[in-house]
Amino acid sequence: MAEASIPLLDVRGVSKRFPGVQALDDVRFELRQGEVHVLLGENGAGKSTLMKILSGACARDAGIVRIDGRACALSSPREAQQAGISTIYQEFNLVSHLTAADNIFLGREARRMPGIVNRRTQRRDARHLLGALGSSIDPDARVADLTVAEQQMVEVAKALSLDAKILIMDEPTSALTESEIEQLFAAIRRLTARGGGVIYISHRLEELSRIGDRATVLRDGRYVATLPLPAPIPDLVRLMANRDIAQHYPPRTRTRGEMILEVRDVARGTRLRGVSFTLHRGEILGVAGLLGAGRTELARVIGGADRAERGQLLLGGRPLAVRAPSDAIHAGIGLVPEDRKRHGFVAACSVAANVALPQLVRLSRAGVVDRARERALATRWIEHLRIKTPGPSTSVSALSGGNQQKVVLAKWLALGAGVLIVDEPTRGIDVAARMEIYQLLDRLAVDGAGILMISSDLPEVLGMSDRILVMHQGRVAAEFDHREATHEGVLHAALGLAS
Repeated sequence: MAEASIPLLDVRGVSKRFPGVQALDDVRFELRQGEVHVLLGENGAGKSTLMKILSGACARDAGIVRIDGRACALSSPREAQQAGISTIYQEFNLVSHLTAADNIFLGREARRMPGIVNRRTQRRDARHLLGALGSSIDPDARVADLTVAEQQMVEVAKALSLDAKILIMDEPTSALTESEIEQLFAAIRRLTARGGGVIYISHRLEELSRIGDRATVLRDGRYVATLPLPAPIPDLVRLMANRDIAQHYPPRTRTRGEMILEVRDVARGTRLRGVSFTLHRGEILGVAGLLGAGRTELARVIGGADRAERGQLLLGGRPLAVRAPSDAIHAGIGLVPEDRKRHGFVAACSVAANVALPQLVRLSRAGVVDRARERALATRWIEHLRIKTPGPSTSVSALSGGNQQKVVLAKWLALGAGVLIVDEPTRGIDVAARMEIYQLLDRLAVDGAGILMISSDLPEVLGMSDRILVMHQGRVAAEFDHREATHEGVLHAALGLAS
């Protein structure tokens, strides 16, 4: 990391207030040339507000921002881009019906002449940018047809195409596997080697020492401390939460019971090539694998979002036909999808309406939903899961990521799902909320549910699972008991190198 007398970015005394909330209060932050500076804090600490101010999406009430020693207003996203700031948001900023190449160069299209886009040049440049990230995504593929991890790679390529000197990355690895994270880190190192700087926001504390140079902690909208990396994770957690969190994963007290779900030779297209396994009551079965291994496709088939082309599902030993999500719901199978905002909840609806969604028929009289019963159901689960919301009538879009995930879980718990499929259950969630999700999943398993947990976070898979399935190219490449599973062994199998 190169030292510089004048910081690349210098933030002093920045404050921002929203109605009823002081989001930032006299915050300071500094980014040097060639540095990856990690910004830490629990959900609601002010990280996203600071990021929006720096990206020009939100005006600050007070304070000054200097880039290369010059004061900048950053009054719009265009002005921030012109100042050399590029931002990758946690929630993707892509146009789903356009291709990957179109998204990368949106608003900056290569043209053969006025009004005519040079598709060949744009396709070539997009392929080069994606290739530099180690990605083989087709530049002509529609974004709507890409997985979450592939969309993340398109976002990274789009940001890098701007040749920014300051890159803000909000949870960039939340949907990426280990090999993809290494490719991303390599791209970040290339940027910092050229003198650029990266502001890196992440809740995955284990990865920070691999990429970060310093970390700044915010708590309740205020600056807490800046310290060099690597730093002990308990120290970081203590600064973030102002308390000790001694045990990251709950101790295993679960008892494996009878088989509840059996998957036999399930196949769909090229992503699922004949998958078989069993899931038992009282266990958490982890599913690991690289991008394109078929993990999410497996979840969607079991949850009824997609139809299998071959194979059979058995629930409690009896054949189960799942042709639509309603079939899975009636059978007591719940699916918490990887992209909660697109597929997990209805953002415009209240917490109560979302919790009640899978059982509207039971809560209705003569085809009309009984709102009192709906609110009572939601209130019970708000209290049980400690969902932080002003009340059941609050819109889910107003909640933090961790509380949104709890709402998605609550609707299946309220239904009494015996099989719960959770795809990337802690994506974009802070360390304290993660622990609450882990404890919740553990309690569900202790109470007899069977949980299929898909995650790109390998420490999470190792820490939570009783057994681990590793998928590679649409098949189960290996299975490990938690007592014999290792980081190296799981990764080895995910790469298709299992013996």
